[in-house]
Amino acid sequence: MSSVAFETQRAALADVVAIPVTPFAADGDIDRSAHRALLRRLLDGGVRTLTPNGNTGEFYALTPEERRFVTESTLDEAAARATVLVGVGHDVPTAVASARHAREHGAHMVMVHQPVHPYVSQAGWVDYHRAVAAAVPELGVVPYIRNAQLPGARLAELADACPNVIGVKYAVPDAAKFAAFARDAGLDRFVWVAGLAEPYAPSYFSAGATGFTSGLVNVAPAVSLQMIEALRSGDYPAAMKVWEQIRRFEELRAANGSADNVSVVKEALACLGLCRRDVRPPSRQLPEEERAEVAAIASGWSV
Repeated sequence: MSSVAFETQRAALADVVAIPVTPFAADGDIDRSAHRALLRRLLDGGVRTLTPNGNTGEFYALTPEERRFVTESTLDEAAARATVLVGVGHDVPTAVASARHAREHGAHMVMVHQPVHPYVSQAGWVDYHRAVAAAVPELGVVPYIRNAQLPGARLAELADACPNVIGVKYAVPDAAKFAAFARDAGLDRFVWVAGLAEPYAPSYFSAGATGFTSGLVNVAPAVSLQMIEALRSGDYPAAMKVWEQIRRFEELRAANGSADNVSVVKEALACLGLCRRDVRPPSRQLPEEERAEVAAIASGWSV
């Protein structure tokens, strides 16, 4: 892969990186028509970077066949309209196979989920990501970092071995740690994506991030795009006005260890008539008393 192509991929990360939901039908299977419609709505709303098989897409609740479908459907719908960053993970052979599948179907990049193994060593973290990155040298690779113990030097070590590691989705909820990690790894070497979405975007941008992930964008693309434009222009007061607008919605998603992270997004989409509210275990639908609050928030946005 030429450096010019990687520059295109890097530019796509410096944006709103949408994590589409995976809608389910009444029988529990993926609602394929609703999935397509939601993707088109994002694209028509101006979203230009999509991450199928992200956590808002219930990655860990999907079967391997379903993950392949989500990848293929997203790539087909996005076509030339958006850059696609496919989420991969689980054991190394599965992650490698998923990355190769993404490459075969025209993906531009893969995002490697934070390993969920209970025993993750620093060197083992490098080995895991190196195995995936080396399998698809033509694709940009974006580690998803949720491990507060990982030092920036380990990311630099990974990129020394695999130059296609071009960006980072950093999701440790500590802006000071992010600032230090990015500088230890190489601030200008990678594209830094604020992996905890709009609530953390202003503080992370102030420390060097140039993109942020979003689940809220499924509901209100214009709101997320309004925030990225404010941050790009350095207008932090304007960005914080958007922050205030989405604060309660994101608080509901983050409550109780993010137990209802996806449920709140799907509830809002259900209120708008865009898909069913169904989620899969270990997530659960919102209780009745919270549904009205989500509906009221969503109805107040220009969606």
